[in-house]
Amino acid sequence: MKIMSIAVSKKKGTPKHPISEVRLIENHGIHGDAHAGPWHRQVSFLAAESIERARARGLNVTFGDFAENIATRGMDWTHVAPGARVRLGDTALVEITQIGKECLKKCAIYYRAGDCIMPREGVFGRVLKGGTIHTGDGIEFAGKSRGSGSISGGKQEMTA
Repeated sequence: MKIMSIAVSKKKGTPKHPISEVRLIENHGIHGDAHAGPWHRQVSFLAAESIERARARGLNVTFGDFAENIATRGMDWTHVAPGARVRLGDTALVEITQIGKECLKKCAIYYRAGDCIMPREGVFGRVLKGGTIHTGDGIEFAGKSRGSGSISGGKQEMTA
């Protein structure tokens, strides 16, 4: 499981712009991102496979277009429950706080992409321990996971 893309934006409700590395700040979120702050949705995650499925359906989208901060490969976020903790890179630790979200109105992302999969497939978390992460860094479950599957050596093996 690894980080495929890291993206940030200065304004909520807009696509994010990919960058190669970023600093996660404890109890704050991603340095320079509009969603950072003292709340439960400091960091957003989406599977790269979800973005690829949207593209296969004909949507002209790429990393950051759904306003996800971190796109991952090999992580089925639909099987991860709130309370699960994931280690990003060597030091950063994020606790998953919310699965999906409610969109009260269609935002710029919906109009640009033609759909928004974050409400259905995105997950959100808060930063428990900061650190710098890079595209290509590994992701693993830390401690007790409350998602579907079992933990082995700090990594979760997903079950069907």
